[in-house]
Amino acid sequence: MNFRRQTLAAVLTILLFSLAGFAQESSSKPDTGAGTAASASSALTGPSAALRDLLQAACSQDQTAFARFLTVRNKEAFSRMTPAARIALMKRFVLLNEPGKATTSLNPAGRPIVRCETPSVTTEMQLGGVELRENLAFLPMELRDATDTSGAGTREISMGLVREDGEWRLLSLGVLFLDLPGLESEWDEAEIETTEKNALQALKDIGNAVESYRKKYLRLPDSLANLGQPLHGAPSNEAGGFLDSDLANGIKNGYTFRYVIVGASNLGAPAKFELSATPLRYGRTGRKSFFRDSNGGLHAADRQGAVGSASDPRAE
Repeated sequence: MNFRRQTLAAVLTILLFSLAGFAQESSSKPDTGAGTAASASSALTGPSAALRDLLQAACSQDQTAFARFLTVRNKEAFSRMTPAARIALMKRFVLLNEPGKATTSLNPAGRPIVRCETPSVTTEMQLGGVELRENLAFLPMELRDATDTSGAGTREISMGLVREDGEWRLLSLGVLFLDLPGLESEWDEAEIETTEKNALQALKDIGNAVESYRKKYLRLPDSLANLGQPLHGAPSNEAGGFLDSDLANGIKNGYTFRYVIVGASNLGAPAKFELSATPLRYGRTGRKSFFRDSNGGLHAADRQGAVGSASDPRAE
Protein backbone atom coordinates (compact mmCIF):
# COMPACT_ATOMS: atom_id res chain seq x y z
CA MET A 1 0.00 0.00 0.00
CA ASN A 2 2.88 2.39 0.79
CA PHE A 3 4.38 1.61 -2.63
CA ARG A 4 1.08 2.45 -4.31
CA ARG A 5 0.87 5.71 -2.39
CA GLN A 6 4.41 6.60 -3.44
CA THR A 7 3.60 5.76 -7.05
CA LEU A 8 0.50 7.93 -7.00
CA ALA A 9 2.35 10.82 -5.41
CA ALA A 10 5.02 10.55 -8.09
CA VAL A 11 2.43 10.61 -10.87
CA LEU A 12 0.78 13.72 -9.45
CA THR A 13 4.12 15.44 -8.99
CA ILE A 14 5.00 14.74 -12.63
CA LEU A 15 1.62 16.07 -13.72
CA LEU A 16 2.08 19.31 -11.86
CA PHE A 17 5.75 20.00 -12.48
CA SER A 18 6.45 18.29 -15.81
CA LEU A 19 7.21 21.61 -17.45
CA ALA A 20 9.17 23.09 -14.57
CA GLY A 21 12.10 24.86 -16.15
CA PHE A 22 10.65 24.59 -19.65
CA ALA A 23 11.55 27.80 -21.50
CA GLN A 24 8.54 29.88 -22.47
CA GLU A 25 8.81 32.56 -25.16
CA SER A 26 9.14 35.96 -23.59
CA SER A 27 5.97 37.17 -25.31
CA SER A 28 3.87 34.55 -23.54
CA LYS A 29 5.40 34.60 -20.06
CA PRO A 30 3.33 36.17 -17.28
CA ASP A 31 4.06 39.84 -16.83
CA THR A 32 5.31 41.09 -13.50
CA GLY A 33 4.15 44.13 -11.63
CA ALA A 34 1.50 45.11 -9.16
CA GLY A 35 -2.04 43.86 -9.81
CA THR A 36 -5.03 46.09 -10.34
CA ALA A 37 -8.18 45.88 -8.24
CA ALA A 38 -9.71 42.41 -8.04
CA SER A 39 -12.98 43.69 -9.47
CA ALA A 40 -11.26 44.49 -12.75
CA SER A 41 -10.62 40.81 -13.42
CA SER A 42 -14.34 40.06 -13.42
CA ALA A 43 -14.59 41.24 -17.03
CA LEU A 44 -12.08 38.63 -18.19
CA THR A 45 -13.44 35.99 -20.57
CA GLY A 46 -12.29 32.91 -22.48
CA PRO A 47 -9.55 30.44 -21.47
CA SER A 48 -7.89 32.87 -19.04
CA ALA A 49 -11.14 33.37 -17.13
CA ALA A 50 -11.79 29.61 -17.04
CA LEU A 51 -8.32 28.85 -15.67
CA ARG A 52 -8.59 31.70 -13.18
CA ASP A 53 -11.90 30.37 -11.86
CA LEU A 54 -10.57 26.79 -11.71
CA LEU A 55 -7.62 27.95 -9.60
CA GLN A 56 -9.94 29.87 -7.28
CA ALA A 57 -12.06 26.73 -6.82
CA ALA A 58 -8.94 24.67 -6.12
CA CYS A 59 -7.82 27.25 -3.57
CA SER A 60 -11.08 27.14 -1.62
CA GLN A 61 -11.41 23.36 -2.21
CA ASP A 62 -14.86 23.92 -3.74
CA GLN A 63 -15.48 20.55 -5.37
CA THR A 64 -18.63 21.62 -7.23
CA ALA A 65 -17.01 24.71 -8.76
CA PHE A 66 -13.82 22.81 -9.62
CA ALA A 67 -15.74 20.09 -11.47
CA ARG A 68 -17.28 22.70 -13.79
CA PHE A 69 -13.91 23.09 -15.49
CA LEU A 70 -13.24 19.39 -16.10
CA THR A 71 -14.02 17.60 -19.35
CA VAL A 72 -17.10 15.39 -19.31
CA ARG A 73 -14.97 12.25 -19.00
CA ASN A 74 -12.87 13.64 -16.17
CA LYS A 75 -15.90 15.14 -14.43
CA GLU A 76 -17.56 11.72 -14.26
CA ALA A 77 -14.40 10.18 -12.82
CA PHE A 78 -14.05 13.08 -10.36
CA SER A 79 -17.59 12.45 -9.07
CA ARG A 80 -16.72 8.81 -8.34
CA MET A 81 -13.60 9.64 -6.34
CA THR A 82 -13.80 9.81 -2.56
CA PRO A 83 -14.10 13.31 -1.06
CA ALA A 84 -10.57 12.98 0.29
CA ALA A 85 -9.20 12.08 -3.14
CA ARG A 86 -11.01 15.01 -4.77
CA ILE A 87 -9.54 17.41 -2.22
CA ALA A 88 -6.08 15.89 -2.70
CA LEU A 89 -6.31 16.58 -6.43
CA MET A 90 -7.31 20.21 -5.92
CA LYS A 91 -4.45 20.72 -3.46
CA ARG A 92 -2.00 19.92 -6.25
CA PHE A 93 -3.07 22.95 -8.26
CA VAL A 94 -2.23 25.47 -5.55
CA LEU A 95 0.36 23.53 -3.53
CA LEU A 96 -1.51 24.10 -0.27
CA ASN A 97 -2.70 21.55 2.25
CA GLU A 98 -5.65 23.52 3.62
CA PRO A 99 -8.48 25.56 2.12
CA GLY A 100 -7.53 29.13 1.37
CA LYS A 101 -9.09 32.46 0.52
CA ALA A 102 -8.77 33.26 -3.17
CA THR A 103 -8.39 36.79 -4.50
CA THR A 104 -7.78 37.86 -8.08
CA SER A 105 -6.36 40.91 -9.78
CA LEU A 106 -4.86 41.90 -13.11
CA ASN A 107 -1.27 42.81 -13.81
CA PRO A 108 -0.49 45.87 -15.96
CA ALA A 109 -0.82 43.75 -19.11
CA GLY A 110 -4.37 42.77 -18.13
CA ARG A 111 -3.52 39.16 -17.28
CA PRO A 112 -4.89 37.41 -14.20
CA ILE A 113 -3.10 36.94 -10.91
CA VAL A 114 -4.68 34.49 -8.46
CA ARG A 115 -3.58 34.55 -4.84
CA CYS A 116 -4.49 31.73 -2.47
CA GLU A 117 -4.05 32.73 1.16
CA THR A 118 -4.07 30.35 4.13
CA PRO A 119 -3.09 31.06 7.75
CA SER A 120 0.34 29.51 7.16
CA VAL A 121 1.30 30.37 3.57
CA THR A 122 0.11 32.19 0.46
CA THR A 123 0.75 31.12 -3.11
CA GLU A 124 0.50 33.35 -6.16
CA MET A 125 -0.31 32.18 -9.68
CA GLN A 126 0.26 34.50 -12.63
CA LEU A 127 -1.21 33.54 -15.99
CA GLY A 128 0.50 34.39 -19.26
CA GLY A 129 -0.78 35.10 -22.75
CA VAL A 130 -3.14 32.63 -24.42
CA GLU A 131 -1.98 30.60 -27.42
CA LEU A 132 -5.05 29.49 -29.38
CA ARG A 133 -5.08 26.53 -31.77
CA GLU A 134 -8.65 26.04 -33.02
CA ASN A 135 -10.50 24.49 -30.04
CA LEU A 136 -7.35 24.26 -27.91
CA ALA A 137 -5.77 26.91 -25.70
CA PHE A 138 -2.42 26.88 -23.94
CA LEU A 139 -1.48 29.24 -21.11
CA PRO A 140 1.84 29.50 -19.30
CA MET A 141 1.51 29.92 -15.56
CA GLU A 142 4.03 30.92 -12.90
CA LEU A 143 3.37 29.56 -9.42
CA ARG A 144 5.34 30.79 -6.42
CA ASP A 145 5.23 31.45 -2.71
CA ALA A 146 4.01 35.03 -2.34
CA THR A 147 6.91 35.78 0.03
CA ASP A 148 9.49 34.65 -2.53
CA THR A 149 10.50 38.07 -3.84
CA SER A 150 13.59 36.70 -5.57
CA GLY A 151 11.60 34.27 -7.69
CA ALA A 152 14.09 31.49 -6.99
CA GLY A 153 11.35 28.98 -6.19
CA THR A 154 9.03 29.93 -9.06
CA ARG A 155 7.55 27.04 -11.04
CA GLU A 156 6.61 27.43 -14.70
CA ILE A 157 3.75 25.23 -15.90
CA SER A 158 1.92 25.11 -19.21
CA MET A 159 -1.82 24.58 -18.79
CA GLY A 160 -3.90 23.21 -21.65
CA LEU A 161 -7.64 23.78 -22.10
CA VAL A 162 -10.11 22.45 -24.65
CA ARG A 163 -13.39 23.95 -25.80
CA GLU A 164 -16.14 21.43 -25.00
CA ASP A 165 -19.84 22.24 -25.44
CA GLY A 166 -18.90 25.87 -25.84
CA GLU A 167 -17.00 26.03 -22.54
CA TRP A 168 -13.28 25.97 -21.79
CA ARG A 169 -12.25 22.96 -19.70
CA LEU A 170 -8.94 21.69 -18.35
CA LEU A 171 -7.15 19.33 -20.71
CA SER A 172 -3.54 19.03 -19.60
CA LEU A 173 -0.89 20.01 -17.09
CA GLY A 174 2.47 20.39 -18.69
CA VAL A 175 2.96 17.84 -21.46
CA LEU A 176 0.65 15.25 -19.88
CA PHE A 177 -3.10 15.03 -20.29
CA LEU A 178 -5.25 15.12 -17.17
CA ASP A 179 -6.69 11.61 -17.30
CA LEU A 180 -8.66 11.04 -14.12
CA PRO A 181 -10.23 7.74 -15.27
CA GLY A 182 -6.71 6.43 -15.79
CA LEU A 183 -5.71 7.45 -12.26
CA GLU A 184 -9.01 6.56 -10.66
CA SER A 185 -8.40 2.94 -9.71
CA GLU A 186 -4.85 3.67 -8.57
CA TRP A 187 -6.08 6.58 -6.45
CA ASP A 188 -8.84 4.47 -4.95
CA GLU A 189 -6.26 1.88 -3.92
CA ALA A 190 -4.27 4.55 -2.14
CA GLU A 191 -7.37 5.83 -0.35
CA ILE A 192 -8.92 2.50 0.68
CA GLU A 193 -6.63 1.95 3.65
CA THR A 194 -7.51 5.41 4.99
CA THR A 195 -11.25 5.12 4.43
CA GLU A 196 -11.34 1.70 6.11
CA LYS A 197 -9.43 3.03 9.10
CA ASN A 198 -11.80 6.00 9.34
CA ALA A 199 -14.85 3.73 9.04
CA LEU A 200 -13.71 1.59 11.96
CA GLN A 201 -13.12 4.70 14.06
CA ALA A 202 -16.55 6.05 13.07
CA LEU A 203 -18.12 2.77 14.22
CA LYS A 204 -16.44 3.24 17.61
CA ASP A 205 -17.64 6.85 17.73
CA ILE A 206 -21.22 5.79 17.04
CA GLY A 207 -21.02 3.12 19.75
CA ASN A 208 -19.76 5.70 22.24
CA ALA A 209 -22.53 8.10 21.19
CA VAL A 210 -25.19 5.43 21.75
CA GLU A 211 -23.82 4.75 25.22
CA SER A 212 -23.77 8.47 26.02
CA TYR A 213 -27.39 8.73 24.89
CA ARG A 214 -28.35 5.72 27.03
CA LYS A 215 -26.63 7.24 30.09
CA LYS A 216 -28.45 10.54 29.64
CA TYR A 217 -31.93 9.33 28.64
CA LEU A 218 -31.92 5.85 30.26
CA ARG A 219 -32.77 4.11 27.00
CA LEU A 220 -31.32 3.48 23.56
CA PRO A 221 -32.00 5.90 20.71
CA ASP A 222 -34.56 4.79 18.15
CA SER A 223 -32.22 5.63 15.27
CA LEU A 224 -28.92 7.30 14.42
CA ALA A 225 -30.86 10.49 13.74
CA ASN A 226 -31.51 10.79 17.50
CA LEU A 227 -27.75 11.17 17.98
CA GLY A 228 -27.38 14.11 15.58
CA GLN A 229 -27.16 17.82 16.18
CA PRO A 230 -30.37 19.72 16.98
CA LEU A 231 -31.57 22.10 14.28
CA HIS A 232 -32.74 24.57 16.90
CA GLY A 233 -32.32 24.95 20.62
CA ALA A 234 -30.67 22.64 23.11
CA PRO A 235 -30.02 18.90 22.62
CA SER A 236 -32.93 16.59 23.44
CA ASN A 237 -33.90 12.96 23.14
CA GLU A 238 -34.88 13.71 19.52
CA ALA A 239 -31.43 15.09 18.63
CA GLY A 240 -28.89 14.47 21.38
CA GLY A 241 -25.96 16.28 19.75
CA PHE A 242 -23.57 13.33 20.05
CA LEU A 243 -22.67 12.89 16.34
CA ASP A 244 -22.03 15.09 13.33
CA SER A 245 -24.74 15.30 10.68
CA ASP A 246 -23.05 12.85 8.28
CA LEU A 247 -22.83 10.01 10.80
CA ALA A 248 -26.33 10.79 12.08
CA ASN A 249 -27.53 10.32 8.49
CA GLY A 250 -25.65 7.02 8.22
CA ILE A 251 -23.22 7.92 5.41
CA LYS A 252 -19.70 9.29 5.73
CA ASN A 253 -16.41 9.08 3.79
CA GLY A 254 -17.49 6.29 1.48
CA TYR A 255 -19.18 4.06 4.09
CA THR A 256 -22.78 3.48 5.14
CA PHE A 257 -23.60 2.86 8.80
CA ARG A 258 -26.50 0.84 10.23
CA TYR A 259 -27.79 0.76 13.80
CA VAL A 260 -30.08 -2.04 15.07
CA ILE A 261 -31.61 -2.57 18.53
CA VAL A 262 -31.28 -6.22 19.55
CA GLY A 263 -34.25 -7.61 21.44
CA ALA A 264 -37.68 -6.26 22.28
CA SER A 265 -36.66 -3.55 24.75
CA ASN A 266 -34.59 -0.40 24.41
CA LEU A 267 -34.77 0.54 28.08
CA GLY A 268 -31.90 0.75 30.55
CA ALA A 269 -28.57 -1.04 30.74
CA PRO A 270 -29.79 -4.52 29.62
CA ALA A 271 -30.83 -3.21 26.19
CA LYS A 272 -28.37 -4.16 23.46
CA PHE A 273 -27.59 -2.94 19.96
CA GLU A 274 -25.48 -3.76 16.92
CA LEU A 275 -23.69 -1.52 14.43
CA SER A 276 -22.32 -2.10 10.95
CA ALA A 277 -20.22 -0.14 8.47
CA THR A 278 -20.32 -1.19 4.81
CA PRO A 279 -18.46 0.27 1.79
CA LEU A 280 -20.70 2.59 -0.18
CA ARG A 281 -18.99 1.41 -3.37
CA TYR A 282 -17.21 -1.86 -2.80
CA GLY A 283 -13.67 -1.88 -4.16
CA ARG A 284 -13.62 1.89 -4.56
CA THR A 285 -14.34 3.36 -1.13
CA GLY A 286 -13.40 0.26 0.83
CA ARG A 287 -13.33 -3.54 0.85
CA LYS A 288 -13.79 -4.43 4.49
CA SER A 289 -17.17 -4.54 6.19
CA PHE A 290 -17.09 -3.71 9.91
CA PHE A 291 -19.45 -4.95 12.60
CA ARG A 292 -19.96 -4.15 16.29
CA ASP A 293 -21.69 -7.03 18.06
CA SER A 294 -24.17 -6.67 20.92
CA ASN A 295 -21.40 -7.13 23.47
CA GLY A 296 -19.26 -4.35 22.01
CA GLY A 297 -16.83 -6.58 20.09
CA LEU A 298 -15.55 -5.24 16.75
CA HIS A 299 -15.22 -7.43 13.68
CA ALA A 300 -13.91 -6.93 10.14
CA ALA A 301 -13.95 -8.97 6.94
CA ASP A 302 -14.05 -8.60 3.17
CA ARG A 303 -17.71 -9.38 2.57
CA GLN A 304 -17.76 -8.26 -1.08
CA GLY A 305 -19.84 -5.28 -0.04
CA ALA A 306 -22.31 -7.17 2.17
CA VAL A 307 -23.03 -6.36 5.83
CA GLY A 308 -20.63 -7.95 8.33
CA SER A 309 -21.54 -10.20 11.26
CA ALA A 310 -20.37 -11.30 14.68
CA SER A 311 -18.83 -14.39 13.09
CA ASP A 312 -16.25 -12.29 11.24
CA PRO A 313 -12.67 -12.09 12.58
CA ARG A 314 -12.04 -9.57 15.33
CA ALA A 315 -10.93 -6.17 14.08
CA GLU A 316 -7.41 -5.18 14.99
